[in-house]
Amino acid sequence: TRAVLTRYSRYQLLLFQRIPLRSRQLCSQSSPAQASFSYELMKQQYRPEVPEYFNFASDVLDRWTEVEKEGKKPKTPALWWVDGDGEEVKWSFEELGVLSRKAANVLSGACSLQCGDRVLLLLPRIPEWWLLNVACMRTGTVLIPGTQQLTAKDVLYRLQKSKAKGIITDDSMASTVESVEADCQSLKFKLLVSEGHREGWLSFKDLLKNAPSDHQCATTKSEHPMAIYFTSGTTGAPKMTEHSHCSYGVGLTVSGRYWLNLTSSDIYWNTSDTGWAKAAWSIFSAWSQGACVFVHKMPQFSPPSLSRYPITVFCSAPTAYRMLVQHRPPSCTFNSLRHCASAGEPINPEVMAEWKAWTGLDIHEGYGQTETVLVCGNFKGMEIKPGSMGKPSPGYDVKIIDENGNILPPGKEGEIAIKVKPTRPLFLFTCYTDDPEKTKATVRGDFYVTGDRGLMDEDGYFWFVGRADDVINSAGYRIGPFEVESALIEHPAVVESAVVSSPDPIRGEVVKAFVVLTPSYISHDPEKMMKELQDHVKKATAPYKYPRKMEFVRELPKTISGKIRRNELRQKEWRRY
Repeated sequence: TRAVLTRYSRYQLLLFQRIPLRSRQLCSQSSPAQASFSYELMKQQYRPEVPEYFNFASDVLDRWTEVEKEGKKPKTPALWWVDGDGEEVKWSFEELGVLSRKAANVLSGACSLQCGDRVLLLLPRIPEWWLLNVACMRTGTVLIPGTQQLTAKDVLYRLQKSKAKGIITDDSMASTVESVEADCQSLKFKLLVSEGHREGWLSFKDLLKNAPSDHQCATTKSEHPMAIYFTSGTTGAPKMTEHSHCSYGVGLTVSGRYWLNLTSSDIYWNTSDTGWAKAAWSIFSAWSQGACVFVHKMPQFSPPSLSRYPITVFCSAPTAYRMLVQHRPPSCTFNSLRHCASAGEPINPEVMAEWKAWTGLDIHEGYGQTETVLVCGNFKGMEIKPGSMGKPSPGYDVKIIDENGNILPPGKEGEIAIKVKPTRPLFLFTCYTDDPEKTKATVRGDFYVTGDRGLMDEDGYFWFVGRADDVINSAGYRIGPFEVESALIEHPAVVESAVVSSPDPIRGEVVKAFVVLTPSYISHDPEKMMKELQDHVKKATAPYKYPRKMEFVRELPKTISGKIRRNELRQKEWRRY
């Protein structure tokens, strides 16, 4: 027990100081925005030491509670939730601690969850989602988040695949769960987060009200499973990606400190849906730095909200930035905003340029997967090359490799890979749960292969080309869909587009673009519009990349997380011939 406590205390100090061991000379306790910063020094000297036992709730959150009580932390809350209609919730770290212990007693008591049991959580952006995340850490329960956009078929797949012992949701999803529960043999309880009651469901509100506030946090090892995230399913059935207490609890401190540039004075808004792995960044990245997590209940991003509240750090998918620069609401001013980041899909350079011209702020693009946390990023203090996803994150050795696992030189396109031998990075996922074959298939030689193609330039910056399956080979020319889509979106007629391969009797395959037009261009002659866009692409990028085929559509097929399903468009296109 003494050894365990020693490990805990050492790591509490490490995370609280927010400066990696052996690299405390990198920057002072002042904001990294003001500190002198060197990417190379950070990369060279970042050497995280992970203890045998670790739990983010007790080792980090409870430590911030102590700091808060001592008056050594700015008076920003831990969580600030608004619904847009005047209702709001603000929790300090102390209040979050008390409520999460009560919630942990609900899980281990009425729900009979044991350490290692799995539970599916389907909730919108409400405070209880963050509360139950922390409660699961305290009980050692393996959390499986899911979006409320799931259909009955999706819920059934996740319950059966995960063998979850319980499900937690609200009124909007209760009937969907009831329609499939008979086919879920492992399901033992249903917990309803609601003001009302429902037959056959436990009431979280009632149980939380009566639960004691004392709870002994589970003793979890760093490598014990903490959460399982289902992948987006862009190339097939969603896979269960298992993360440990270490991979997210420690791995995302890098994102919070160096990429998001967070401090304990910041109010951080991450717009990700609660069903996806990036939502976890609003827990670990923010709270490891003592920052306030801002949450807006709105189902879709609304541009005026960013200026209505004193947000200092904003992180969103490129869609939000495109909406902002396209509409530019005259009432929008960003007096508090000081740092912006984007992830999820590549952001177009022209959007970055327009955003900076408007706000004076750079957009720090980052690249990662459900399996990896942040792989590459444009870190504070780095020169930003628009269109690049930056340089490797501390803790990762990232290379471009060929089909045989050989490292390729700068300028040569290949697959983006992370070195895992002789030592596997601490922040990489543990496995695809219950699927050793798919887990094994991710390794090629000494590398974990992301399945994404890219290249590295002479300065060490990485550039995204596309998913390996999305790259088009036309008459010997390899063409990435992203660069064609980036060229198309520069034209004022284009809202968004998806580029895929289409069969061709001479070239084997050619570039085809599915284009969504802005309302003012929908009535234009299709043939003339197509020719105008083709000529535009020829001027914006290498002429051989222009889309020889084009189809105007009302919308593009997307995953539940909003990613374009290019594989679906490609398959339909090839079935036509």
